[in-house]
Amino acid sequence: MKIDNSPARGTRDLLPGVVAHRDHVLATISEVYRRYGYERIETPALEAITRLTGGEGGENAKLVYQVLKRGLPEQVEAETPLNDLIDLGLRFDLTVPLTRFYGNNQANLPLPFRSFQVGPVWRAERPQKGRYRQFYQCDIDLIGEESVLAEAELIEATTEALAAVGLTDSTVRLSDRRFLSALAQHAGFAEEDWMPFFITLDKLDKIGWDGVRAELIEKRGLPESAVKTALDGIERLRDLPASKVAESLTDVVPNLDEQVVSDLATTAASLERLDGIEWAFDPTLVRGMGYYTGQIFEVSHPSTTSSLAGGGRYDKLVGRSLGKDVPACGFSIGFERIVDLLEQKLDRPKTAVLYESDVPVPDALAAARRLRAEHGEVSAIKRSGKFPAQLKRLEEWGFTAFAHLRADGESEVRQLR
Repeated sequence: MKIDNSPARGTRDLLPGVVAHRDHVLATISEVYRRYGYERIETPALEAITRLTGGEGGENAKLVYQVLKRGLPEQVEAETPLNDLIDLGLRFDLTVPLTRFYGNNQANLPLPFRSFQVGPVWRAERPQKGRYRQFYQCDIDLIGEESVLAEAELIEATTEALAAVGLTDSTVRLSDRRFLSALAQHAGFAEEDWMPFFITLDKLDKIGWDGVRAELIEKRGLPESAVKTALDGIERLRDLPASKVAESLTDVVPNLDEQVVSDLATTAASLERLDGIEWAFDPTLVRGMGYYTGQIFEVSHPSTTSSLAGGGRYDKLVGRSLGKDVPACGFSIGFERIVDLLEQKLDRPKTAVLYESDVPVPDALAAARRLRAEHGEVSAIKRSGKFPAQLKRLEEWGFTAFAHLRADGESEVRQLR
């Protein structure tokens, strides 16, 4: 049988230059988060399938890669339920594993706890440009902080991290799941219809207003009067100046809790003190995950129609592991997206020690060792072929300089570019 050597569909091999670029971006982001006190943790790729499909992952829970139990026979009886064959799945984000981590380890963690995670996640997406089945996420979370200090700090740290890698002039879009729930209630939706309403509204950028109306009324069968009231209210709240948001919210949604308006005002006041950051209230912002309970936010940038980062408050999710609710808020950077946006220009000196065949290996290694003290990244490479052709290959491989080592002694370092 011929073996297929291509990567799995929706995944990629990454060449050294690409990995170096990704490492540079990650190191820059990590340094910013470290200055804010966020501590790096790691969680397993595999989680219990019951946790991953427990209803809090929104649409992404439908994209879980499920893992068969160990020890199953080669054939199973017909009509065997799928749930009897599966016990684990690959994580589709880093938030659900974090809440289990915190539930298991909270006795040994500070309060509040500032968490930083980066790692691969998996979703059974339909592969297309910019969407992969395996990709990296980069998350910070603040657990145990009740006030909107959490939201404001997460947004400040993340926009600073994006600016540090070169993505300035970003815009923060704010909303609140409590606002959306109050809007749905005011419009006349039954409570069991709130989530279908949110899920459909979240597709606005893909299917437009006509598509949202058609799906809510024709596909989901929601009352036309309720749909009209909700969408009319959203239209009235779009593109408002910051000074008009609080007043307009209470006009459009009279049943909205005053705390929601106060929290949004506090977050906005914090953002207004940041240089280079614009913010706007966006009533169409939903975020796909089902676990959000309060403010939600995304960061947009002129260079792309997709968001660069997104997150929100999820006060009920930790309680699934701990048995009691713990306030929590998180922000996830779209790592793959920003890496693709940034030019791969790394000012990284890289020197080759080209040693002739009559030079003993210990001498070649010693020469490379001496040069590392001054030139950083140095590799010993045996001379082969025509000299100009080998120098050209070195440039293609990312080397910026070389030293020609002969048996009678080592030459000085020369630049390739």
